[in-house]
Amino acid sequence: MIEAEHLTRRYGRLTAVDDLSFRAEPGQVVGLLGPNGAGKSTVMRMVSGFIAPSAGTARICGHDVRKQPLAAKRVLGYLPEGAPSYGELTVREFLVFVARVRGLRNGDLRRHLETAVARLDLADVLDAPIDALSKGFRRRVGLARAILHEPQVLMLDEPTDGLDPNQKRDVRSLIDAMARKRTILISTHLLEEVHALCNRVLILARGKLLADATPADLESRSRYHGAVSFSAAGSGVARAMLERMQGVASVEVDPLDGRVTVLPQAGHAILGPVQELLRAQGLKVTEIQLERGRLEEVFRSMTTHGVQGEA
Repeated sequence: MIEAEHLTRRYGRLTAVDDLSFRAEPGQVVGLLGPNGAGKSTVMRMVSGFIAPSAGTARICGHDVRKQPLAAKRVLGYLPEGAPSYGELTVREFLVFVARVRGLRNGDLRRHLETAVARLDLADVLDAPIDALSKGFRRRVGLARAILHEPQVLMLDEPTDGLDPNQKRDVRSLIDAMARKRTILISTHLLEEVHALCNRVLILARGKLLADATPADLESRSRYHGAVSFSAAGSGVARAMLERMQGVASVEVDPLDGRVTVLPQAGHAILGPVQELLRAQGLKVTEIQLERGRLEEVFRSMTTHGVQGEA
């Protein structure tokens, strides 16, 4: 598992990370979500032992990253921002070098190398210099390096950065499959990454932890939680009646496509009454949806206005 206790990192007068504590356990994919400059990469670097915290500490599978750095790194696979490598080496040479540094030899080395290459679909570029690869392929080489020794804990800083949509889907499938037996921490600023991968989210802004919750819990805090969205010809006629309905807080109309969103008052279920009103008005509804809530709205509210969620 990953345990962080009161992690703090200062650069002169700037506090990049401020008294951060969290715990991630096997089977969890924890998303460290925040805007650019929130302190996400700094957290990853401290937890991985790459930089020392100004205060606090972290443990990987029980190994203190400050007092037992080698033991902690043996069970850790880390993909840092930018995925640094030796560009003059071929993909094969680089991965063999990493495997040997990790203590793999002979049959074990070949088995681990073949598995990582197959998982990241690198067979066609094994003998190409890393500097000659596209950004997407270099990112995949970095991921192969991180998983080469089958670590118990994976820390991935923007893992799909630079990948095309097909590559993103493949990498997300890989992370999902590996998460069943591992603890995975992902740093990202992409909400789509959270929806696709994470079963828990830590929202960070200005170095402070604002929320620690599941994506569903965060969506339930949205004012759109339980809202009803629909598309129908002539829906403008029904807007005034919808606004007067019991349990309705407000009605929004998208100026581009005319889609209507009916927002509920707290504690009110409005799907049934909205459907009944639309039928009574004889409107031809082409699409209707009960919303779970909008993570983007919750994220923007917390990170822009500093609204602290329940941890």
